[in-house]
Order: sequence, then structure tokens, then C-alpha cells
Amino acid sequence: MEQLNKNIKLVSKKNSRVILPNILTLIGVCIGLSSIKFAFDGKFELSIIAVIIAAIIDGLDGRIARLIKGTSKVGKELDSLTDVISFGVAPAFIMYFWSLSEIGRLGWLISLIYVVCVALRLARFNVSSEAETSWRDNFFEGIPSPAGGVLVLMPLVFSLSEFKFLNINYQVIVPTLFIIISILLISKIPTYSLKKIVVPRSASIFLLFSVILYFGLVLVYTFNAIIISGVIYLLMIPVSAFHFYMIKKNNKTNNEEIDHHEDVL
Repeated sequence: MEQLNKNIKLVSKKNSRVILPNILTLIGVCIGLSSIKFAFDGKFELSIIAVIIAAIIDGLDGRIARLIKGTSKVGKELDSLTDVISFGVAPAFIMYFWSLSEIGRLGWLISLIYVVCVALRLARFNVSSEAETSWRDNFFEGIPSPAGGVLVLMPLVFSLSEFKFLNINYQVIVPTLFIIISILLISKIPTYSLKKIVVPRSASIFLLFSVILYFGLVLVYTFNAIIISGVIYLLMIPVSAFHFYMIKKNNKTNNEEIDHHEDVL
């Protein structure tokens, strides 16, 4: 009887490790879809929060999968499909219900273009992620889809924030921002990945404090903190591009020096 119990396994150890990150991914897609329902009901504050939560889950599921060695091809494809819904379809619908519908067919066309760019960006990422690991893994090509999904919501977030000192024409800003973010998604501009960032143990306590402080600010000053974070991220794009090309230039110089020494010898 004991031998029979040992042979009968409902789930293998490998599959049990895969289930957790996939469950998180599916929870993320449910939250992303729920943001559309909130926007349809006119509850735009909840729709923004739902997209932010989906972005946090998207950042956690992959890291958890690698931590517990539960990565899988199914999980990778599921994550991409989730990103299309949560950071492509959902933000497009939210902003269409809020502002883009006011400019008629053009607003719907802009929404379609954005979603297509998110899908193209994710397809390119899936192909490039199969390449060999290198220093380039610390950078994305273009902005990632979660960042794009949050950035296109910035006009709506701004309208709900306490920054009332600017008079913004949303019928101009919203379509313009959609086009800019769509271009950044499919561009090859290097942006920081932060997936393989290494934090010294001596600095880990300061990192934890910073993370707690940031989430505290998001809880207390939700929309203000999101606006400031979006502006900082946009300002970091040229910095990351400059950093990328500096590293590329140094590596190219080092390789040329190695080749030169080999020729001399």
C-alpha cells in the first residue's frame, strides 16, 4: 500500500513549481480585464489601480518562476498574451472610454495602432530572448509593454492628481502621447531592464527601505506618485540609451585591442 501511494502522484515536483507563477500570470490577466469593466462603468480611478497592480504582478511572476526554477515555455507564452491584454487592450479601452472616443474614428484608429505596437513589441521580445546571454540583457529594445501601458494612462492620472496648475488640452495630448508611446514600443532605443540587477548585501537594507517608502507614497499619494514616476521613467530613457552605447563602444574597443594583439603575435 505504501509503495502504491509513492507511485501515485497528482502533480510532479516540476509541474508544482510551474503552477505558482502561471497562477499569478492568470490573476494578472483577470485584473487587466477588470480594469476595462471599471472604465466602462466610469470608475477610472479603479481602472488605473487595476493596471498598476497587473504591472506589479507582471514584474513578480517571472522573477518567482526563476527563483523557484519553475520557468516553462507555456509560462513564457502565457505571459506575453497577458501583457497584450493588460498593457495593450486594457489601456487602449480605458483611454478610449475617457477621451479618444471624443475624436471619433481617429480615436479608435489610434487605439488599434497602439495595441498592434504592443503585440509587435512582445513578439520581438520573445524572439530576442532566445539569444545567448550577454551584457545586452540589462537593456530592453524599446520600452517594455507594462511601462507603455502605464505611460499612456498619464493624462488620465494627471486629471485625477493634485497637479492642477497646468491647463491641458486632452484632445491633443492624449492622441499625441499614444503615437509617441507606440513608436517607443517598437523602436530599438535601449532602456534599462533591471532584471539582472545585482545589489550588494550591505545595500540590501537601503533597497528594502526605498521600496517600502515608494509603495507608501503610492498608497498615500497614489496619482501624484504615479505621475512623478512616469516623468522620471521618461527622463531615464535618454540616460539608458547613452549608457548602452557607451558600454557598446568600450566592448568594441576592447575586442579590437584583442584582435590587434593576436595579429601581432
